[in-house]
Amino acid sequence: MMESATNVRGMSALLLHRKDHNRDALDSQLCRIGLVVTCQTPLGSGNLPAADVIFFDADLGYQGLFPWDRNAAPVPLVAVLSSEAPGRLEWALDQGATSFLLKPIGSTGAFNALVVASRLFAERRQLRVQLAELSERIRARPLVLRAAMAVMDRLGISDDQALALLRRAAMRERVTLEVLCARIAAGGSLASLVEPQHGLPTPLRSPRRRSL
Repeated sequence: MMESATNVRGMSALLLHRKDHNRDALDSQLCRIGLVVTCQTPLGSGNLPAADVIFFDADLGYQGLFPWDRNAAPVPLVAVLSSEAPGRLEWALDQGATSFLLKPIGSTGAFNALVVASRLFAERRQLRVQLAELSERIRARPLVLRAAMAVMDRLGISDDQALALLRRAAMRERVTLEVLCARIAAGGSLASLVEPQHGLPTPLRSPRRRSL
């Protein structure tokens, strides 16, 4: 994956396209801007050579062209097509294409398609990571609630103090709040909550609780 929009030299590109003048023109463009190009005729869902980006002939697209699940491409994909027919566009998008290049291929266009595909691929991947983290936090929320209640009851402190203790302990142990709370909810020790220099917060006579 390129580090910036202009740092493409040395990247590897797989050109999955039938042999014709369009493939030759695209191969020439990619080599000119510094990519290492491998050309291959589409053969189905066999093993594909490793590459940082794939340009593929969407005009010949069919289910099973790629060995991965629908919309789960591991690298940026650029669809090369001669028709803007909705069916072709929809199929290419389902494969995970993040950029398009229209035929006939001339002497320019590949660099722009590569930049767009790589940027959108990186943003899509980051979004998936963020959604997975959010889903995990939502799933673990009951564990945080139970752990905070356990700390409040056993130490006689408020909910704010309990949550603050849990967060600081998680930071010291370099784990997420959810992981720490899962340990406590499973019967783990509260010893990790004691801060070396400050100890535990002053207990309240009657712990104040609110909805977490």
